[in-house]
Amino acid sequence: MKKNLIYDDEELEILKAWEAGTLKPVSGVAKQIKAHQTAAEATFKKDQRLNIRISSRDLRNLQACALAEGIPYQTFAASLLHQFVSGRLVKA
Repeated sequence: MKKNLIYDDEELEILKAWEAGTLKPVSGVAKQIKAHQTAAEATFKKDQRLNIRISSRDLRNLQACALAEGIPYQTFAASLLHQFVSGRLVKA
């Protein structure tokens, strides 16, 4: 075990099992990964276009926020809309 890393109890248990050689491979992992990839692709597929008009000020503020997040402003706006319609964006 590396001494300079801090592990929680679950991580320590996994690390000890790994070092002891008692971990066993799980069957069907490739199938599960493929199913998760397919679900993720379907979730984030952008198949519709939305054109809106907003004020210059709001657009500049949106672009500034996106820049601070390090993502394109269109992606940021889509993320905000997704969070709102899925109930994860709440009013302050």
